[in-house]
Amino acid sequence: MSTVTCLRRSSRPRRLTVAVSAIARNSLLQSPSATASTPSACGAVASSHVRHSSHSPMGAAPANQRKKVTLGTLRSLHGRGEPITMMTAHDFPSAHVADHAGMDVILVGDSLAMVALGMEDTSEVLVEEMLLHCRSVARATKGAFTVGDLPMGSYEISPEQALSTAIRFIKEGRVQSIKLEGGKEMAPTIRKITAAGIPVLGHVGLTPQRQNALGGFRVQGKTSKSAMSVLEDALAVQKAGCFAIVLEAVPAEVAALVTQKLAIPTIGIGAGAGCSGQVLVQTDMTGNFPPGRYLPKFVKKYGHVWSEALKAIETYRVEVKSRDYPAKEHTYPMPEEEFAAFEKAVKNL
Repeated sequence: MSTVTCLRRSSRPRRLTVAVSAIARNSLLQSPSATASTPSACGAVASSHVRHSSHSPMGAAPANQRKKVTLGTLRSLHGRGEPITMMTAHDFPSAHVADHAGMDVILVGDSLAMVALGMEDTSEVLVEEMLLHCRSVARATKGAFTVGDLPMGSYEISPEQALSTAIRFIKEGRVQSIKLEGGKEMAPTIRKITAAGIPVLGHVGLTPQRQNALGGFRVQGKTSKSAMSVLEDALAVQKAGCFAIVLEAVPAEVAALVTQKLAIPTIGIGAGAGCSGQVLVQTDMTGNFPPGRYLPKFVKKYGHVWSEALKAIETYRVEVKSRDYPAKEHTYPMPEEEFAAFEKAVKNL
């Protein structure tokens, strides 16, 4: 099948078809590997287009595509005692790499207020901003289970308000579940949302959206009374219908005991290895920040993304200034006779 015939079978107008055909034909001529011996001229056009694009797509599926993680998958992991891996992501690239790395759950956390939007704390981020980031993450995530974090002010007024926001996260944000902070007092809200068929991830212990009421980012459950309060909150949100609970900034032994008392998984962040799984903010654990930035005690830095990116960009700047970039291999060829004709045509302009 010829390139022109292949493209004309589409529903595009003839004028656009001819233009696209000409572009495709030129691309085929420029690419030695795209010859008539290929199985399909249409396939050759698509391949050639990708090779000559200035901005390559990032959405390629993993080499070994895994089965989509569901609530059933998470229950199975919990049932057999296999830790659940959760990672935050705030845009397409961060979700893409987390999904490729095999994360069980990707959380679009309100921590993006600081790490992606440069805000002072999570209380500033708006629903519309969270929805934009949720959609970006959802486009990249093919295997992991996705959770969207309801921002402060979008669910506390009433269960009805919370349900309305949760529905937007599912319909507009394209995530599979939502997360909200709070214990016993949020039980009616959780029941309202789960009754509508929307899975809810709870969050007890240190609840950053309430940092002002807690006196800052302070460890919770350090006394017998405080630890009992964490357990009571966890039991309450479990009874209300949460499929799992984030335990944040709780002593490891308290988190382990709370985990034993629950029938649903706990996801620890600063809560020790006795939880059913762990979550970290991707920007923190990959080292994608400049030297001197404060890191919580529980964060382990697994990479040095900032320093690698800085080195690459500085090298680029130097090579542009010295005209070492772009080199010949980074440019597109032109037949000598065509350039000679062009040079002659513009000589007297």
